[in-house]
Amino acid sequence: MAGRGAGARPSVITDARIGTSLSTEQRTRRYLITMGIRVVAFFAAVVAPFPWNVVLFLAAAILPGFAVLLGNASDNHAPPVARPLEGEQRLELTAGDIVQGSVEDEDAPEGDPRAAGEATGANRPDDDVEGRDG
Repeated sequence: MAGRGAGARPSVITDARIGTSLSTEQRTRRYLITMGIRVVAFFAAVVAPFPWNVVLFLAAAILPGFAVLLGNASDNHAPPVARPLEGEQRLELTAGDIVQGSVEDEDAPEGDPRAAGEATGANRPDDDVEGRDG
C-alpha cells in the first residue's frame, strides 16, 4: 500500500474501542519500561555515594507501584475521527416508488373481504397468523 511504512498504524474509521490484544501489548510495554528503570535505579543505588543511594533506593522501592498504575492506565477508545461539516450535503436513501392498488386473492373463499380486493390495514393477508405453521 502506498504511503505506509513498516511501522505505520492503519487508519481508524470508527469510535469503537481498540482491541484487547493491542491494549494488553501497550500496558505490558509501559510496565516493563517502568520496571527496567527500577532495576537501573537499584543498581545505581549500590554504587552511588551516600545521599544519592538513599534517593535511588527509595525510587527503586516506589517504582513498582507506579509501574502497576501505569500498566493498568489505558485509554481503550480510538482517537477521534474527523466528522463531516454540518452544512455539507450528504447522500441519503429515498423511499422509492409507491405502487397504489389493492391485493386480489383468487384463493380466498366466497364472502372473504380479501377476495373483493378490500385488504385494509385491519385485514391484510400478512396479518392472518392463524393458518401459519410458525
